[in-house]
Amino acid sequence: MATIPAIKLVAIDDEPESLELIEDALTKPGLEILTASNPDSGWNLIRQKHPQIVLLDLMMPNASGMDLLAKIVEWDPGIDVLLLTGHYSTESAVEAIQKGACDYLTKPISPAALKERIEKLLTDALKRQRALQLESELLENSRFDNLVGRSPQMLEVFGRIRRVAPHFRNSLVTGATGTGKELVARALHNFSPVSSGRFAVCNCSALVETLFESELFGHVKGAFTGAIQDRVGLFEYASGGSLFLDEIGDIPLSTQSKLLRVLQNQEVQRVGSPSVKKIDVRVIAATNKDLRQQIAEKQFREDLYYRLSMIEIKIPSLKERKEDLPLLEQHFLERFSKEYGKPLRGLSNRAQAVLRRHAWPGNVRELENVLGHACMMAQSDTIDVRDLPDYLQGQDRPPEIEFGDTPLPLEQMERHYVLRVLEQMGGNKVQTARILGISRAKLYSVLRESDPDDDQIAASLDD
Repeated sequence: MATIPAIKLVAIDDEPESLELIEDALTKPGLEILTASNPDSGWNLIRQKHPQIVLLDLMMPNASGMDLLAKIVEWDPGIDVLLLTGHYSTESAVEAIQKGACDYLTKPISPAALKERIEKLLTDALKRQRALQLESELLENSRFDNLVGRSPQMLEVFGRIRRVAPHFRNSLVTGATGTGKELVARALHNFSPVSSGRFAVCNCSALVETLFESELFGHVKGAFTGAIQDRVGLFEYASGGSLFLDEIGDIPLSTQSKLLRVLQNQEVQRVGSPSVKKIDVRVIAATNKDLRQQIAEKQFREDLYYRLSMIEIKIPSLKERKEDLPLLEQHFLERFSKEYGKPLRGLSNRAQAVLRRHAWPGNVRELENVLGHACMMAQSDTIDVRDLPDYLQGQDRPPEIEFGDTPLPLEQMERHYVLRVLEQMGGNKVQTARILGISRAKLYSVLRESDPDDDQIAASLDD
């Protein structure tokens, strides 16, 4: 198991005595303490060292701690900022919390109180670091070829690929646009006995009808106008390997009968040639269309469908396997971090909440594009809502729900709304409380009222 690095703490205060007290009170193994005597050097230190915790004096000469707090939270909302001040007021405390501070201490600083507050922050920081480490290990264990997932639906897909790959001759991969049909096709090829052979790809939706036969079966010189030399078709090219026919539903009927003959006999005839060539190719077809509906509408041959669908692998949409979302997020962050040369730790809690609430009509491909955009836009190593595409930034709010026309008591509406947000947050009570702007104690209280017999909620509340 990898060693967890030391937690970094930056203390910014213009009083040397306060910095000495902080160092004396907090020095311990596993905690690196860095100090600065003015906001400018403190800000540079934060950007250079990227600490998990910041102790910040609220009042310094020619500077406002509130302004620096705003810069820190804007740069990385994941940093815990604890404000120090000699002039406590309820208004300034509320303002500090609203602007992103995690706590507020008055001077003169009590070493015991400081240690107690920092210990709690250190415990949380260590949990986050350990969670990141475990997530990384989980991601490694959840990769299958270039596919990622641990949901029951994806585990079933992985299992079918393992069972089918050694034996299939023809197979059909179905799923909505952006679900990863080509990745499944490549996995079938990579786990097959012909993995050392070619993997050829034909995008059927991109070909005009007059070029289908030439593209798939090849042609000889002079077969038609413009055929100035012999050309090998994709079936011949992929012989000894696999051919991926993407969007098979777009193949014209006139070509479907010839494709069926190739699949049945494993032989191909170039356009304009009388000779027949034997081939040995495994065919993987994919579509986002309902081929049975196309058969009913006389747009797809029934015999070709049954030839292809002896082995069918259905890929779930991202909406159907949202438990895979954190793994996919980490997978793409790792990839784009290497690609762009940017050290990226992860997403802020509020960015994760936005992604969790989104319906993902474009599936995994949309998530890939969203995170690619966010990784390019990120100014720190933590992606926040501001880094997401514009159409997602407007979703940084709790989901709206409908209560119907019947009036409900306020308490019942409150419980209904809290339970709905908790469901949207995947059962995460900490994020639910943060989204709702209430304490965890208040959240547990509402939950216990909705289910008084839930011992787990009662125990959480007692804690």
